[in-house]
Amino acid sequence: MSPNRDVQLSEMGLRPLVSQFGDSDANLRHDDADLESVPLLSQPEEAQAGMSVVEIAASEEKVEVRIVGMTCSACSTSVEKALMRLAGVRSASVALLQNKAEVIYDSSLLKEDDIKEAIEDAGFDAEILAKIASTSGGDASATAIGHFQIHGMTCAACVKSVEGLLTSIPGVVRASVALATEMGEVEYDPNVATKQDILNALDDGCWEAELIDSMQRDKLLMSIDGAFTPEDSESIKTILGALKGVRQFAVDYEARRVEVLFDPEITGVRTIVDAAEGPGEGDYSVKLPNPYTSYSPDRTEEVREVFHLLKYALCFSIPVFLVAVVFPHIISFRKVLMLQCGLFRISDWIKWILVTPVQFSLGQRFYIAAYRALRNGSANMDVLVVLASTVAYVYSVSAIMYGALYGFWPASYFETSAMIITFVLFGKFLEAKAKGKTSEAIGKLLELAPTTALLLTVDSEGRPLTEREIDVQLIHKGDILKVQPGSKVPADGQVVWGSSHVDESMITGESAQVAKVIGGAVIGGTVNMKGVMNIRATRVGRDTALARIVNLVETAQMAKAPIQKYADFVASVFVPIVVCLSLLTLFGWYLAGALGTYPDSWLPEGTGHFVFALMFAISVLVIACPCALGLATPTAVMVATGVGASHGILIKGGDALERAHKIQCVVFDKTGTLTKGKPSVVGTKVFIKMDTADFLSFVAAAEASSEHPLAQAVIDYTHHFLGYDAPPHMAADTSDTAKSKDTSWIKKASAFEAIPGHGLICEVENRKILVGNRKLMHDNRVEVNDTIEDYLQGVEKQAKTAVLVAINGVLAGTLAISDPLKQEAAIVIKGLNSMGIQCIMVTGDNQRTANAVAKEAGIGNVMAEVLPGGKVDVIKKLQANGEVVAMVGDGINDSPALAAADVGMAIGAGTDIAIEAADYVLMRSNLEDVITAIDLSRKTFSRIQLNYVFAMGYNLVAIPVAAGLMFPFSGLQMPPWVAGGCMALSSVSVVCSSLLLRRYRSPRLTDLLQIKVQ
Repeated sequence: MSPNRDVQLSEMGLRPLVSQFGDSDANLRHDDADLESVPLLSQPEEAQAGMSVVEIAASEEKVEVRIVGMTCSACSTSVEKALMRLAGVRSASVALLQNKAEVIYDSSLLKEDDIKEAIEDAGFDAEILAKIASTSGGDASATAIGHFQIHGMTCAACVKSVEGLLTSIPGVVRASVALATEMGEVEYDPNVATKQDILNALDDGCWEAELIDSMQRDKLLMSIDGAFTPEDSESIKTILGALKGVRQFAVDYEARRVEVLFDPEITGVRTIVDAAEGPGEGDYSVKLPNPYTSYSPDRTEEVREVFHLLKYALCFSIPVFLVAVVFPHIISFRKVLMLQCGLFRISDWIKWILVTPVQFSLGQRFYIAAYRALRNGSANMDVLVVLASTVAYVYSVSAIMYGALYGFWPASYFETSAMIITFVLFGKFLEAKAKGKTSEAIGKLLELAPTTALLLTVDSEGRPLTEREIDVQLIHKGDILKVQPGSKVPADGQVVWGSSHVDESMITGESAQVAKVIGGAVIGGTVNMKGVMNIRATRVGRDTALARIVNLVETAQMAKAPIQKYADFVASVFVPIVVCLSLLTLFGWYLAGALGTYPDSWLPEGTGHFVFALMFAISVLVIACPCALGLATPTAVMVATGVGASHGILIKGGDALERAHKIQCVVFDKTGTLTKGKPSVVGTKVFIKMDTADFLSFVAAAEASSEHPLAQAVIDYTHHFLGYDAPPHMAADTSDTAKSKDTSWIKKASAFEAIPGHGLICEVENRKILVGNRKLMHDNRVEVNDTIEDYLQGVEKQAKTAVLVAINGVLAGTLAISDPLKQEAAIVIKGLNSMGIQCIMVTGDNQRTANAVAKEAGIGNVMAEVLPGGKVDVIKKLQANGEVVAMVGDGINDSPALAAADVGMAIGAGTDIAIEAADYVLMRSNLEDVITAIDLSRKTFSRIQLNYVFAMGYNLVAIPVAAGLMFPFSGLQMPPWVAGGCMALSSVSVVCSSLLLRRYRSPRLTDLLQIKVQ
């Protein structure tokens, strides 16, 4: 940075951080109350000096880096090797098409600057894009630490009282309070307790408290538009310095940007932006960068740069080509070109002058890339281009020098040098254009992101007072937002007022509009169709469903398929092999000519055996193309993941795509997967002298504490039966109906115990209640006589689940629960069978009900009464028999089985567990997408194989032709500049082949049975 820049780096009393603006102009200001100087919690022995528990727990970070200068897979491999050599790097993945790398590293051993420096040492330009959430953040065992200011303590007894109060809060691991500074430090599990829970507990204990530091940090980068004066800059510094929650800031007046490090639990982006815009008298505004910039691989600049070079290359190369190839055949032009002008002929002067800028100015990028590759012990396509064009250029200069000295003018090949570079640039231009189309899916997703929102301020009763339009990046969690008809929902949230219908097709792929009422969940980016709604934002920024989908698609596109390793290995040895073949061609043809193996009539006019051999050798160098190999897999994976996203299928990388095409067996969960997942009670029978209403009230009391899917069905049925509302089947068929219902009528249950796979046991009004299956009754010595057994079997043969209820050791009654099969289930099963895929249903339900459901769905292999953990055993047994197994489940209780299967497919995208455990997430919850997912993977892998066949076949055929193996038989000789054109088109053709996947159409239901076994 230039020393005259006005930069202030201010630290707000917490852990010191190094500013990216440098140290020379940084003035640090420390608050007196430095929290780090008061180590409240004792440190574990294994902690390093000066490092807190939180730093150790969260020391593993993930960072994205933009890399400039990679041209082929050899480049990406060299970058990966350079990164993996760094101590502290856990993993590094480099994506050639996205020009990006994802690095997971130990922040206690390594800094971002070290990563950037390692990439630059490898010969490439690097820019740190964004630090992604800590990988330990998703660990359920990870804890957070918060610092609280607690007022009113006067003695040690107060301290002990506060500490006791804090440690009694569920989720708090430990707490320490310092009387002198009135500070409390609390370590807690954020999955159990929140900072608000802690503040509420202190408030209930009559202690006045406020959160000072949550140990979390977010970075905000703001740019300044409009008239921005030095006085404005100083005013912003003053305001930010006094703003609560701001930990560090830097104001760069010349660059017109402000960088702020803040605690998101204390302040927010909107507060900071409003403060920055408020004080100045100048006419300026604060702009925030697009949060999705790192997601969108914009190739506009790359296309523009290559086109600029190509344009000038053509301006020089076309005249050279005319002078060297066309004009010599026109007598009038030939006479002029052969005239002597000083030491050289006019034609030589023209070609030399025109070719030199092409070789060393326009071709500079190839020299730089070749130097980088060779410096790192690798070789890529740029090495071949530089070798071939330089040899042709140097020989041509030597030839005209020889002619000037001795009067004998051997043939020169300046046009070869110029045309090689021009054709390669042309190929790069087409390749960049085609690569841009492979990433259009992310671009279309980003178009869904709203840009503005209407923020409401409400009174204590929730009535709107004012509204203002703000940037969506300024939305805070908990904000009340107004959504008008025809506008996009600005963030994930919950409806607090109004009702409407929302088009969610762009997210879920479901065309039907979804009704939204108070309490209903809405997804950011979807379109409000009719009414006006007020929503409360629950997820904002990168936590929204849309941002997570975009992130998932991009991560999938960066993940390498296993078959890519083969291409990377071939690419790493390809260039050395080609150079050896070129030298072998040179010496072979030269020695053959020197020994008189072929007649001199084969030699072009004005050339000897060496030049004749040299042209074959240069053609070999130029025509070989390692880029086509490197592009074969990533382009197809990128297109396929985008196509999948447009069909409501999220694919988690090339490895998942590759495994899915081998699927031989699909294991289906029953409830919520094959069935609609909306069970309802369709019959009740009481076996003892008890009123049905009393019987149901006991069952509802027991089920009220259960999380089983059938529990809610029992409560809803009882609620209706007792006359509290309309029948369940008359309610709107939507998951977004009001969640709140009167539960005061439910009796209190105690001693509740859930037994997985069996049922539950509890006490209601001093009566022991058992609700579950036969096993639960048998284990508790409850008799099921033959008459009751016959009744139960009749219910189960109708594909209904019989729930048994025992009261005080006596079988009191049963409930028949039905969960209808999805309408597409049967034809999807037939379609999978016609594809040669075996279908199995695994369920915890009883054998008769399972058999009835399986018969209706057309599944012949059923495994019933399987406990949740037993599904994993079923999958492992199938895998042990050599089968490639896919598991299709709802992603919640099936997550272990989804993870154990070769390919996990989660139905629906409502839970984080589904996204984490599964390889595929089927957003529409439609079984047809199972077939689409498998069919897409098969077509994608076939396309990858075709790409490799073409890339390898091209080189296997083209190199021998360029080496002149066909010349003795057919007289076919490929000039080097023609070889350059072939090489340029080879990689473009591979990209275009992958782009054909964009025309993919999912199989229609009417065509499913026509799918052939592959």
